[in-house]
Amino acid sequence: MSSAFRFTPLFIAFAATMPTVAHADEAAEGFVAGSSFNLHLRNAYFNRNNLNSGVRDNREWGQGFVARFESGYTPGTVGFGVDAHAMLGLKLDGGGGHAGTSILPEHTKANGELGAAPHAFSTAGAALKLKAFDTEFKAGDLFLSNPVIAGGETRMLPQTFRGVSLSNNSIAGLLLEGGQVSFTKPYNQSGHRRIDTYYGALQDNRDSQHLSWAGASWSGSEAITSNLYAAELKDIWNQYYFDFDYTYAVNDLVSLNPGLHFYHTQDTGQALLGDIDNNTFSLHFTVNAGHHSVTAAYQRVNGNTPFDYINLGDSVFLDNSRMYSDFNAPNERSWKLAYGYDFAGLGVDGLSTELSYSRGEADLTKAAQNNAYYDYYNADGKHATHWERDLDIKYVFQQGDFKDLSVLLRYASHRANQAYAAEQDNDEIRLIVDYPLNLF
Repeated sequence: MSSAFRFTPLFIAFAATMPTVAHADEAAEGFVAGSSFNLHLRNAYFNRNNLNSGVRDNREWGQGFVARFESGYTPGTVGFGVDAHAMLGLKLDGGGGHAGTSILPEHTKANGELGAAPHAFSTAGAALKLKAFDTEFKAGDLFLSNPVIAGGETRMLPQTFRGVSLSNNSIAGLLLEGGQVSFTKPYNQSGHRRIDTYYGALQDNRDSQHLSWAGASWSGSEAITSNLYAAELKDIWNQYYFDFDYTYAVNDLVSLNPGLHFYHTQDTGQALLGDIDNNTFSLHFTVNAGHHSVTAAYQRVNGNTPFDYINLGDSVFLDNSRMYSDFNAPNERSWKLAYGYDFAGLGVDGLSTELSYSRGEADLTKAAQNNAYYDYYNADGKHATHWERDLDIKYVFQQGDFKDLSVLLRYASHRANQAYAAEQDNDEIRLIVDYPLNLF
């Protein structure tokens, strides 16, 4: 970036909150009266049957516990509070010969092979917070979820980040936020490390000193939602995101839902991952009819590098980010067709399912060779193709002692031709049981 303009998302987000402060409500619930304590139990089983020769199968099973305390705020114009959490992961199954699903810590032996994961791992953290009117500031260990920095939530334990954040809700339906983080606690580790990217993690000394972001999220209309975000991953990239989602109700039973997701990623500073100039977008169109839904989506990566994102995170807000593949190779084009059904239509409340098929193709011979991404792709991949089939079945208990307990069964099959060397042929089963408990 030029010296004439310095991208400071935290300052932008803070400045955006200032004009609305005079109109805010000073009422506070109190430190104790406004507090909550939740316990989240998650049992996760992953089984990946790798079909490529010389690649071993992965199978792990674990039980996770996440306790989260969130205080209210002390009375006054500026209220103070604290958020705290503790996590524990227990290994139920996962020998060295089957390690590597990413729900348990990875232990590498002296010979480079993966060994058995430890029987338990744990972590704890906290964040101090203050609130003035409708503006909230936090410093410490943060749970984040937005299109440019979203902690991984799909494994046994969640991912957290260490830094500061600022948010404002003065305008109904509009969230303004920003922040900066320097470390992350991945979902399968106890300790913190520097921020890196999914593909950059394959290289040494390619992590960043910090990530800064700012954004606006609009949900003030029943028909329209939209997000606009910008982020700087120091010495790696600037990333910008926009989405727009519209729902048109034809009648009481039928609605139409078109939408767009768009990312632009450009290298910055020392460009530790090399030259990046990537535009990635996806378009979807969903028809909801009663308890049925049908979705068609198209996704495109325009650039000679893959669409990359924060390592182990979920900041891939694209329609074709599936259970195994993200369909994000350089110059990849992909499409998806999905069908969903809510069994409340048959009198079974809480049971739902979705079946989808995705297919992508790319010319990997055009992949950039002057950066850290190139080794991940096949230089002979002129006609690289792959497909993935996904089936999700979920049941949420509606009442009784197990109210809100959910059981999710996920199955995926992925196949690729020899030109698409980045991802393997496999069949994968995941069984996830979630039990959230609101203790107070």
